[in-house]
Amino acid sequence: MTEGPNHNGAETLDPTTPAQSPVQPVAGSTNRSRLPDIRDETRESLQRQFTEWHQPAYRLDQVLDWLYTRRVDDWKGMTNLPVSLRTQLASRWSLGSLELVRKQGSQDSTRKFLWRLTDGALVESVLIPANPALYGEAADRHTLCVSTQVGCAYGCRFCASGLEGWKRNLAPWEIIGQILGIERWHAHQEAEASGVAAPARGQSTRVINNLVIMGMGEPLANYDHLMKALRTLNAPWGGGIGARKITISTSGLAPRIRQLAEEPEQFRLAISLHGATDAVRSQIMPVNRKYPLSELTQACGHYLEKKGKMITLEYILIDGINDALDEVKPLAALARRLHAKVNLIPYNSVEGLPWKRPEESRCQRFADALSRSGVTCTLRLEKGHDIDAACGQLRLRTERESSARPTDPVSGIDPAGSEA
Repeated sequence: MTEGPNHNGAETLDPTTPAQSPVQPVAGSTNRSRLPDIRDETRESLQRQFTEWHQPAYRLDQVLDWLYTRRVDDWKGMTNLPVSLRTQLASRWSLGSLELVRKQGSQDSTRKFLWRLTDGALVESVLIPANPALYGEAADRHTLCVSTQVGCAYGCRFCASGLEGWKRNLAPWEIIGQILGIERWHAHQEAEASGVAAPARGQSTRVINNLVIMGMGEPLANYDHLMKALRTLNAPWGGGIGARKITISTSGLAPRIRQLAEEPEQFRLAISLHGATDAVRSQIMPVNRKYPLSELTQACGHYLEKKGKMITLEYILIDGINDALDEVKPLAALARRLHAKVNLIPYNSVEGLPWKRPEESRCQRFADALSRSGVTCTLRLEKGHDIDAACGQLRLRTERESSARPTDPVSGIDPAGSEA
């Protein structure tokens, strides 16, 4: 989810600059300086550089095709480009990929991926099989839940994402790289299953056509990098994913919701609500003390007025905290006011935290009562419950396991291996 507890419980939150904690070196990290990644660029900025190099316009189209359709991660793979241009590109930009460290699969085919970034930090993505009801349009093929930060500063009491604090924002290419990395993995898996060679570069198909931006971190606290990444993923020359297939979640940064409402793209909005009264929400989400429900609701109303698109209210059901039937009335009132649908999610337990998942029958009673109140709701029973499904949990477990095991003093690599 977007929210994650800060280990120091900081409650004075700025919507654009989360409370910083030092970036801790990670085993295997080189922290070497590197050229900017080409996927941090827009088509317009690349066009300016290609014009300066006196390259014909079609060369840029070829490069973008290699980057986002064929998903290459080295310059040598761009075989229809002159060697001289590949040399120029390599001298100006880097072109890397995220390292797949671990992968977990659940019985319903939900898969969690743990990626190592170039500085050694770890982030997660979750690939969710088709579900026509949760986000966006019907008949989604694959939904990918994407991270935007290493850790989180927003202090939600029930979430694993920020238990080790906030480290840094992801660059645009690191957000984009989660999609490209999973599509490379999927192509390899299909090739292995069929017993034939991987498809020739250029025959790639889009595997992910639905994005939910609610992985590790608070997306709207990394606003500029997120918007640059999403515009690339939305563009016909980039990912080609429709704006209405992209849902941005937030724990409640009201000023950024208003800013998002003014953007030309029709990205969808989800609110990590988890409490329909200030008393409940402030108990588990410190951000509510800076942006209480009255302010959050006004910002959502502004978004609704500007976009005319239904908002989704995410509501994690936590045993004994927000799952009583008397919570249904204020939740229904808020949903009706915002013309919102509610996505009910039974809590995924996190090691070291006291919160518990309600019984399934209790979750169902809550959903039934909400439906009787005239609210459209979905009870997610639960894709990924048999893996480390709570956001940030696989990363946290991997870091703790790594710190407890000896590593090679030269490479920093865990001798026991890296993939679960």
